[in-house]
Amino acid sequence: MTESGTMSGLYIRTHFNKLTDASAYQKLIMRKFLLLVLAFVGSNCITAQDLSYYLPDSVAYNNSVPKPKDIIFHEVGEWHVTHDRLVNYMKAIATAAPDRVKLETMGFSYESRPQVLLIITSKKNHDNLEQIRQAHVSLSDPTKSAGLNTADMPIVVWIGHSIHGNEASGTNASLLTTYYLAAAQGKEIDDLLDKVVLLVDPSFNPDGMQRFSTWVNQHKSKNLVSDPNSREFSEVWPGGRFNHYWFDLNRDWLPAVHIESQNRLKWYHRWKPNILTDHHEQGSNASFFFQPGVPSRVNPLTPNMNQELTGKLGKFHAQFLDRIGSFYFTKENYDDFYYGKGSTYPDVNGAIGILFEQGSSRGHLQETTNGLLTFPATIRNQFVTALSTLEGARVLRTEFLNWQREFYKSAITEATAAPVKGFVIGSKNDMSKTMVFVEMLRRHEIEVYELANNLAVDNLSFEKGSAYVIPANQPQSRLLHGIFDKTLTYRDSLFYDITAWTLPLAFGLSYSELNATRFAPGLLGNKVEGAVMPKGSIVGGKSSYAYLFEWDELLAPKALYALQKAGVLVKVGTNNFEIETANGNKKFDYGTISIPVSLQTLAPDKVYDLLKDIAEKNGITAYAVKTGNVVSGSDLGSSRMTRVQKPSIAMIVGTGVNPTDAGEIWHLLDQRMDIPVSHLEQNTFNRVEVEKYNTIIMVGGNYTDLNKDKLRSWVSAGGVLILTEEAVQWAAQNGISSVSFKRAKTAVDSSGKLAYVGREQIAGAQQVSGAIFGAELDLTHPLAYGYNQKVISLFKANRVFMEKSRNPYATPFYYSGQPLQSGWVSKENTDAIRNSAAVIVNAVGSGRVINIADNPNFRAFWLGGTKLFMNAIFFGSVIDAASARGEE
Repeated sequence: MTESGTMSGLYIRTHFNKLTDASAYQKLIMRKFLLLVLAFVGSNCITAQDLSYYLPDSVAYNNSVPKPKDIIFHEVGEWHVTHDRLVNYMKAIATAAPDRVKLETMGFSYESRPQVLLIITSKKNHDNLEQIRQAHVSLSDPTKSAGLNTADMPIVVWIGHSIHGNEASGTNASLLTTYYLAAAQGKEIDDLLDKVVLLVDPSFNPDGMQRFSTWVNQHKSKNLVSDPNSREFSEVWPGGRFNHYWFDLNRDWLPAVHIESQNRLKWYHRWKPNILTDHHEQGSNASFFFQPGVPSRVNPLTPNMNQELTGKLGKFHAQFLDRIGSFYFTKENYDDFYYGKGSTYPDVNGAIGILFEQGSSRGHLQETTNGLLTFPATIRNQFVTALSTLEGARVLRTEFLNWQREFYKSAITEATAAPVKGFVIGSKNDMSKTMVFVEMLRRHEIEVYELANNLAVDNLSFEKGSAYVIPANQPQSRLLHGIFDKTLTYRDSLFYDITAWTLPLAFGLSYSELNATRFAPGLLGNKVEGAVMPKGSIVGGKSSYAYLFEWDELLAPKALYALQKAGVLVKVGTNNFEIETANGNKKFDYGTISIPVSLQTLAPDKVYDLLKDIAEKNGITAYAVKTGNVVSGSDLGSSRMTRVQKPSIAMIVGTGVNPTDAGEIWHLLDQRMDIPVSHLEQNTFNRVEVEKYNTIIMVGGNYTDLNKDKLRSWVSAGGVLILTEEAVQWAAQNGISSVSFKRAKTAVDSSGKLAYVGREQIAGAQQVSGAIFGAELDLTHPLAYGYNQKVISLFKANRVFMEKSRNPYATPFYYSGQPLQSGWVSKENTDAIRNSAAVIVNAVGSGRVINIADNPNFRAFWLGGTKLFMNAIFFGSVIDAASARGEE
């Protein structure tokens, strides 16, 4: 069988390759003829493929179980199944084979599509399913696991499909897997189902899958078109890879920002599978990949046994693919480093994650360097490796079960001997962000305790009631270190994904390691079961004069916008001050929000009721004050109290723009802050009136079609332009901003000669895959309002190195001589980052351009950068023009 899935194609190619004595012209004619024949064969094999093409031919099937075509109305691979039909088929399978199949709804996507999970096993196991689950989960508890008999215990396998919605062969293969497991008859399938509890997740990404299936189906021709240039293979922006908010869900297993990930993780930890397969697609000219990946790119926290078992399972994949003549590769390109991916997250949870990457047809039939690649051929490989996984799980069952028990047992042993006994984390100034972090830990079943007593460590103060202790001596110790540890040494300099993700740094929370001297059981207060978001209040009751609230809390921008939306006039303090409150004199920092009651169009009682409701919902403490006369600093009637304009925001999106960068901002504003943002395509921006917007956002991307003169005029008229990553370079190159850049030196041997074989390694090492850098900041600057520390952590995954402005006030965030906090970066790039600017503000006419070299919203979990970005939106226009012009 060939990659096109037809013996005819193999026959034709074999005989064509024998024409070695033909002239070049004859070869050209033969090649054209070959492509015509293959197109005919390929198109007919697709429309003619029934289940016999995919399924083992030595198995009888239960006629009472509906075939996919009975429910989805087409053969598997004839069309791309839509999500609604996929779910309908899963429901039909569960109804027709209740002794084997149980359907659960894990939750719903952003677009309200159900995330379904099929639990497939024998009737005997279904009759005792809860007992089996509880016993299995006990393998991860060292206090219970020793007495468990794994010889009689089923193995749990999770088969997950197409987390990237446009990698559709996985999802379509789930139709075959579920049919086979529900309908196949005989001793072999009975034995398999007795020994395996299978969890089938047919679509990791329902919204992206639906978007992609709609696209390729609406562009399918009766006479299949295989030309890669055809529109069928060129999705419109943002494409089906992403979820509703244009996120790559395969990077969200660890931070679990998105509802799809949160729903899935509940069921993952409810069952704690031994094996999880993650079915993907790769470039169309590739064959098929299965793990192990590159040996030097395995996370050091992953035990060696994980890779040994991955290799053993790989032999089953090879055998099964060999049987159908499919080509494949291993130990290249892909790695097991970042724990936020679906194939790597299980590795740090006592399981084995398996990545499958199938060369993609991206539509129904596509020309590739290996000949014509049909959609059914890609589906078949995914189905076959699902079967090989199950066979490997059956044969190696006790090895996997024993490894899960040993993984957690050894985690306790290692934690006992390790110097770090725990961590303390929290911020009294931002309880909302602290609780988001705690909530994230609890999703991964990491044990968390309230801090029982105040603690001072590493020049940091942690207070009871606002800080938490996480002991290292717990079953999830390895994952805990995967979240907290900084990494500066690596075995390799190439990475498939990011090199660092230290989450306390990402969240911008104060934290400390606790060694044996610092850690004591007396630090542990009540155990946290679920995170409870703080409830705000108004201190001092009603006021007829003014209310104040600080800008420290994560959701302070949400509260501010809610007030503005309701018609409340608000001001921001550009100076600090001390004033009398109901709790005595209190100091308020830069960025304090003032609500002057007498200046409102709303009645005082209405202002109070509105503020009370908003404060409670957003964890904000507001203070009623009776006078504007301060103890020190600026009075409330001072010009230092500047009115804050209500943001009217547009973001440039569409072709050329990085979808994930744009999606992170959309998610931040829409989901966290309840602030609307208009999405403008470049051609839309060019033709519409843009004066209605006072803020425009541009993220990394290519803006060649944008009217730069119109944008420059809009800024000059008073607009605030917020630029991140490569958009900073674009604006500077087009005369919209005045930023200059540093260039990293080229890594070349002193002799000027390099070995050809080392090109990929050297070139790859010069990429900034993603590392964490500490930026120093001016806490008095409007872009730094709400920060309390002198250094914040920013994530850099680009080569945008800004020179500091010659105006000493225009670089409020900058990198020092030693900024690297965690991650890998080459010496050449390190030198360029040193003493560079992280943020520069330019005054252009009456407007401001805020240049942010990096991504302050990275993957929506980088909450340490949220304040910077929201400050740019709310306070960009507040920045004094003289502080942002040329040289002072």
